[in-house]
Amino acid sequence: MLKHRGFPSRLPSSDYSFTIRRENKAGATKLITRERYADRRPADRRADAGFMEALWLYFGEAEFERGNLDAGRLSWLFGREVVPAEDPFDPESYDALLRIDVDRARASFPEAFDGTGIWEGKSA
Repeated sequence: MLKHRGFPSRLPSSDYSFTIRRENKAGATKLITRERYADRRPADRRADAGFMEALWLYFGEAEFERGNLDAGRLSWLFGREVVPAEDPFDPESYDALLRIDVDRARASFPEAFDGTGIWEGKSA
């Protein structure tokens, strides 16, 4: 499992994890598309926006390996702002390649791209 050195491990001042420490011996947790309903808590929305901003600052438009990125946090963006970058795609692989759908991500999380987000234009 690739560890993304320098990627934030969590949202500052919270318990929302962005990365995992070690791989699961039973295999990677499957990535699924989770529905984001309008009544989600503000803290959950901030975690999604902070994670999207960290992905953008760390990877940009390049394809990236899933590696140690948290499956639960990725699943909130998967299928919309974060999409598979390979065909066939294995949602249960740490080696799976992903990419950011920039147009959709900008529409959903404008603060992640304009420098007003959690990281305020700094590298994540």
